[in-house]
Amino acid sequence: MKKKTLVIGASDNIERYSNKAVKKLTDYGHPVIAIGNKKTFIDDIPIYKEHLKIDDVDTVTLYLNPQRQKEYYDYILSLHPKRIIFNPGTENRELADLAVKNNIEPVEACTLVLLSTGQY
Repeated sequence: MKKKTLVIGASDNIERYSNKAVKKLTDYGHPVIAIGNKKTFIDDIPIYKEHLKIDDVDTVTLYLNPQRQKEYYDYILSLHPKRIIFNPGTENRELADLAVKNNIEPVEACTLVLLSTGQY
């Protein structure tokens, strides 16, 4: 099943895990929307700076440290995703608790590992 995924903290730097995740999600056929701190591209996937109105988001996967996540709390919750993946280094108890209160599953895991092991 294909899962529409919002990557927050996306980067056009090929060395960043967010970049690798966007590419791997696309390779696996998942529709990807990427938001980062500058308007650019990862291959043919645009990276947006603004908080886009997106319907039917299955997963939000985070590549921002907890302090930088605060500005996204209301936005993420407004999308009503099924889950939020906290990649290594992004773990955030405050946002995880907000997720649970809004019937969103918080998952502490690595998107790349979930994809490569068939658990995504």
